[in-house]
Amino acid sequence: MITKPFHILIAEDDQDDRLLIEDAFKANGVSHGQLFFVADGEELIERLSGLEPLPGIIMLDLNMPRKDGREALKEIRSKLDYKHIPIIVFTTSNSEDDIKMAYQHGGNTYITKPTRFTDLVDTTGIIKKYWFEKAALAS
Repeated sequence: MITKPFHILIAEDDQDDRLLIEDAFKANGVSHGQLFFVADGEELIERLSGLEPLPGIIMLDLNMPRKDGREALKEIRSKLDYKHIPIIVFTTSNSEDDIKMAYQHGGNTYITKPTRFTDLVDTTGIIKKYWFEKAALAS
């Protein structure tokens, strides 16, 4: 059971991955109205400036068109209004350089996307349980 309302802003350019992520969260009791998707870092920054309330967390793919996740992460962490939002880097890359970069620029967690749907359901369940049932989040 979720103990507080929350929203997840997910930056993911791949439509199939979006659907799989949404289905995996739904399997863990997260409704469609709690998930917001954007297609790239440019749209992510635009959406943040107009979103009320701000998301409880941001899930960020690294490899996206226009503005990639690396650039978006740096930009988000440079803005005082967004520094408190936890960012989960959720990407296919398992590069040591990407992992280091993500943490050096303020990412809170780095998760390599699972390849099997059952593992994705497990991962989204862990994200929900930790970030929205256990961790104390600033509003």
